[in-house]
Amino acid sequence: MTTTPTTVPEKPDVLSAEFARDPHTYYKIMRDFYPVLHHEVSGYYFVSRYEDVARIYKDSVGFSNENYAFQMEPVIGKTVIQMGGREHAINRQLITPALRGNYLEELLPQVDELATEMIDKFRTAGRVDLAEDFTKWFPINVIVKMLDLPREDLPKFHEWYSSLMAFLANLTNDPEIHAWGMRTQQEYPAYILPIIAERRRNPGTDLISRLTQAEINDEQFSDEQIKALIGLLLIAGGETTDKSIASTLKYLIMHPEQLEAVRQDPSLATRALVETLRYHPPVQIILRTTTDDVEVAGTVIPVGSVVGCVNGAANRDERRFDDPDTYNIFRADINIRQAFAGSADHIAFALGRHFCVGSLLAKREAETAINQILAAMPDIRFADGIEPTDAGLFTRGPESLIVEFTPAS
Repeated sequence: MTTTPTTVPEKPDVLSAEFARDPHTYYKIMRDFYPVLHHEVSGYYFVSRYEDVARIYKDSVGFSNENYAFQMEPVIGKTVIQMGGREHAINRQLITPALRGNYLEELLPQVDELATEMIDKFRTAGRVDLAEDFTKWFPINVIVKMLDLPREDLPKFHEWYSSLMAFLANLTNDPEIHAWGMRTQQEYPAYILPIIAERRRNPGTDLISRLTQAEINDEQFSDEQIKALIGLLLIAGGETTDKSIASTLKYLIMHPEQLEAVRQDPSLATRALVETLRYHPPVQIILRTTTDDVEVAGTVIPVGSVVGCVNGAANRDERRFDDPDTYNIFRADINIRQAFAGSADHIAFALGRHFCVGSLLAKREAETAINQILAAMPDIRFADGIEPTDAGLFTRGPESLIVEFTPAS
């Protein structure tokens, strides 16, 4: 008896138009045939299987966050996500109280009020682009409230975090994207540093003031460190939460029975968010740098290489999840209780000690947004029946989310 040899598909090109249109088709090819894919143009190694990606995030010996020195530091400065060892531990201890615990509880009523205020502007319209008119601005509004900055400056913040996101994902070293990042490098510090200095002199109850006063073992943040941290908040708290909310609403509309379940039981919004984080995470790729020659899935990745951990592929790995290409908010292979901690089953916020410290804030923003939108739009549906399309390589979500509904009377 003879067997027909398996045909090995052509190696995917992560920068191709085909990949951009439908990455999940190519993610499967990567997992099955190229679990460590070396991309010649960028020089990066893309890792796609769940077990391998999880190992990289948790391995503080073979992998580091040094890549952020060229991804983010040139634009906003050195942030906690590129630090290691004692420096990382101290900075994380200083940040954590500002994004969890009592301060977060104080902020939550304001998150609810902001969502209501924004939805009030279109709840009687009958048609709205939720991506453009809500999800794009809601998380930045929350951050601006936390920082006590002028709301009229929202377009500036969006411009700055958009330039930083483009700079971070600039695999081809596009000179225009580089120049955009360098403009932000000049404009952003000129705006924020005088504000930080003033809050240090006259502290209030806002997040900037709290950061100027935070202290552990006689160590405090410098103005430069606070500047960098706020820049990180803009990108991590703006771009990713925007896409998390938009994608969750998109997939609920595509699955009416699950949408109705969330409408009937608002606590299920958490399950819907977690399933979106697994099924289609807002951050599709996070980079790491090898600190030694490291073997992954039979491939030796040389020391000093940049490794792309493909969250979007790992979260659909058949080796880890049952029926991974099905969106199911009731799936049994995700522990909801640990979904926003470093031991999460899904890979959306990284894992281990570099797990996103702002995950609980993102969770609460998304729960508020999902439940308020569904309450305001009982018969929400895609406008003209057209399913929205996604865009983005490193971060990904709906380009637009135009919906129709019976307007409130």
